[in-house]
Amino acid sequence: VLVQEPESAKFASMPRSAIEAGLADIVAPAADLPGRIIAYLKRTPLGYSPEHELEHKTQSALEKVVILLRTHTGHDFSLYKKNTFYRRIERRMGIHQIGRIADYIRYLQENSQELDLLFKELLIGVTSFFRDAAAWDELRKRIIPALIASRPANHVLRAWVPGCSTGEEAYSLAMVFKEAMDKLKSRKKITLQVFATDLDKDAIDKARQGIYPENICADVAPKQMSRFFHKEEHGCRVTSEIRKMVTFATQSLIMDPPFTKLDILSCRNLLIYLAPEMQKKLMPLFHYSLTPGGILFLGSAETVGNFTDLFSPINNKLRIYRRTESVLRSEPIEFPSYFAPPLPDGTESRPSSKPQVSLQAMADQLVLEHYSLPAVLVNDKGNILYVSGQTGKYLEPAAGKANWNIFAMAREGLRYELGNAFSKALEQKDSVVVRGLKVGTNGGKKYVDITVQRLEDPEALQGLVMIVFADVPAPLEMSASSRAGKVGKNPARNTRLEELERKYQQARHEAQTIREDMQTAQEVLRSNVEEQQSTNEELQSTNEELTTSKEEMQSLNEELQTVNSELQTKVDELSRSSNDMKNLLNSTDIATLFLDNELKVRRFTAQATK
Repeated sequence: VLVQEPESAKFASMPRSAIEAGLADIVAPAADLPGRIIAYLKRTPLGYSPEHELEHKTQSALEKVVILLRTHTGHDFSLYKKNTFYRRIERRMGIHQIGRIADYIRYLQENSQELDLLFKELLIGVTSFFRDAAAWDELRKRIIPALIASRPANHVLRAWVPGCSTGEEAYSLAMVFKEAMDKLKSRKKITLQVFATDLDKDAIDKARQGIYPENICADVAPKQMSRFFHKEEHGCRVTSEIRKMVTFATQSLIMDPPFTKLDILSCRNLLIYLAPEMQKKLMPLFHYSLTPGGILFLGSAETVGNFTDLFSPINNKLRIYRRTESVLRSEPIEFPSYFAPPLPDGTESRPSSKPQVSLQAMADQLVLEHYSLPAVLVNDKGNILYVSGQTGKYLEPAAGKANWNIFAMAREGLRYELGNAFSKALEQKDSVVVRGLKVGTNGGKKYVDITVQRLEDPEALQGLVMIVFADVPAPLEMSASSRAGKVGKNPARNTRLEELERKYQQARHEAQTIREDMQTAQEVLRSNVEEQQSTNEELQSTNEELTTSKEEMQSLNEELQTVNSELQTKVDELSRSSNDMKNLLNSTDIATLFLDNELKVRRFTAQATK
């Protein structure tokens, strides 16, 4: 995008708006723009380089660009496909007529705006409504009806669309669900909640508005256009019914926690831009995020690869898969905080990455040597770093946004005692053991002992905390005869014990009531926060509409000024012509009268008065 310098424009507001919107690749005087276009077209590209050539010639330079981007934006592109990354850099070099990548790196170091533009360039936001129509038809006719049939009444289907760009795919999923529900005419009252995420904040803001150009009719059927869109001055807007089904948020698939308990995960045409090692780490994570029988929806050029034990094809041609229940994999799931590879040699690493190098091996060895029981490794904040064994009986993901803090995931009966034991373990070197805790599980109760130990060895795990769970049998109730015997032996002591036990039970009941009240208050608070966020988004949308209206008024005012200037020029020309005519007639010394159609005098010369 080439934009004229505002200083050289008669009306500077229009080019300035384009520059402020971040759309400009080149800003120059109008006279220089044709030459810049010709130079860009004539420039010989650096050409496509195979992966092994990149490793030898430009790998070091690319790593420097990755570090600059990570420092400036907070996002890591080291797991981006190298050739794609290189081509994006090539394009920016072509725009600025920079021949060597070393010179471009120097330009990046001196120009933060270019880092923003390169970041936008790397987020290839190519998307459309109902892309690959056959796949969406399959979802509408078979996949979604089967999901609805397998879920209980009033169930909320959860879907996640990572890399949603400007939101077309997320809205497409919501529309297909509505069409499937209408066709089924089900009485279950099942609803769909779509979580759509992307790195690009500007794309997310546009997606929230739900306004698209009128040419989307090429991808959207007339019936869908009339039902799910309504026309506005600036294009077609998705109806509020569909917009309410989709929640947009900025998120990094590589660095942020995933959504969980999903029924549908639609990650289409995103994996093709990621390196193979990144794809291999994401597939187990997708399997973890989906509920049993959940649907994985990939792009036409993407597959699950070798992870056929995690996903079975429903329609291999259309890249639709179902989550399978497989045996426990030998390799543990790597969560996003461990995806980023170590920085290149000579780059100072972050302190938090210290234990990540061989965390899994050391944690496994520690558990096998000392515990051989289900366990979790957490940091001093309680955030889970590693899980060993089957911990589902003690921990469960909390509803809503993913939260990997052990206190949020602890089941009923564990959270309070676990918090106390955790605090004690951080203050002392010895392990803290809590015995006989009653834990609420799905459909029953279990008794468990927990051991909390702050680690000192090995050095890489120093400061972390190991929490071990051990199932124990239910405690035996004291027999009536034994209790009676004890009463007979020491009635005063027994009465005191019974009173203390009664007070203890009352205190536990009050504590449970307080916890439930706090949970209710937290839910109300969360609801209020969501309402405030919704109100803030509406206000932001209104502000953007006002800004747009202001720009349109300013543009209209500039056009009126132009018309007024042209009219003033014509008035001046007519005035000069009239004066010339008057001077000519007066100089002829001839009496002259000008009459209209009714013979009334319109004009006369001075000689006519004599």
